[in-house]
Amino acid sequence: MLGRTASGLFWMFRQLERSENTARLVEAGMRMSLTRAAAGENEWASIVMTAGASDGYQQVHDGYDADRVIDFLLCDKRNPSSVLSLFEAARGNARMVRTALTREVWENVNEGWLALKDTLSKPVTASQLPDVLSLIRQRSALVRGSWNGTALRNDIYAFARLGTRLERADNTARILDVKYYVLLPSVSQVGSSLDNVQWESILRSASAARSFNWLYGGESSPSKIAEFLILNPQMPRSLIFCSADYVRALDTLCTLYGERSDSRALAYGLHESLESQTIEDVFKTGLHEYLGGFMIRNNALSRQIETDYRFNA
Repeated sequence: MLGRTASGLFWMFRQLERSENTARLVEAGMRMSLTRAAAGENEWASIVMTAGASDGYQQVHDGYDADRVIDFLLCDKRNPSSVLSLFEAARGNARMVRTALTREVWENVNEGWLALKDTLSKPVTASQLPDVLSLIRQRSALVRGSWNGTALRNDIYAFARLGTRLERADNTARILDVKYYVLLPSVSQVGSSLDNVQWESILRSASAARSFNWLYGGESSPSKIAEFLILNPQMPRSLIFCSADYVRALDTLCTLYGERSDSRALAYGLHESLESQTIEDVFKTGLHEYLGGFMIRNNALSRQIETDYRFNA
């Protein structure tokens, strides 16, 4: 496969995953801001930080409030990580790799872009927000469902999986990291009812609340939630699940192309390090330090994939 085609597939699916994750973060911010009588600036600042958009936001806004954050993350074309910008970029990549996509996938990407372009052409009001967030999730799910239902399990599928899983793992790690350093007002509130509400909001932002309750019977604690999102191999947004999928996708590429890559070695090392850890080990290291290390290795893997498969060629 041409490096340009591989790059288009990889980034198309990263951008679609990021747009859905951004919608879930906005929903989490909306829920968390309701847990306090105050304006909830810390919660909205944490959402912008988790989305990796702090620098861009501070260039155009002075403070954090619901209306400005929501508009910046959903509609603002000055923000390359806004849902509107991401879906437009994903559609551009889909056009570039049109011959590698099935008709159903292309139609869902194009129709999703048209629907979101119309919906997000103006600021979203508080009363519209739940329906808009639902639309974003639905449009991403339609693309993902049509892809999984119609795509051949070949190198095209492998590059798409890599893009999705790398983005998903990065998002899960960012959510957990920001929780410990921004959301909680003070150490004295660790374990309080406020802390528990915020941890449950984190589960919702990762689409994990119901599956967590099935597994743990509604008994939540920071340690159990962190273990679920980092080390549970059955949870499709956990770090260990995503890393296992990196390995499978890169194994597929190595088999198809008849050669082993440096990115495959990095993926194996990352996955094995997760398999060898317990949640006690993670907290002994420090959750912030552990997640920071994971994100560095995750980003290094992404760059190595770009190098190995000549995305810029």
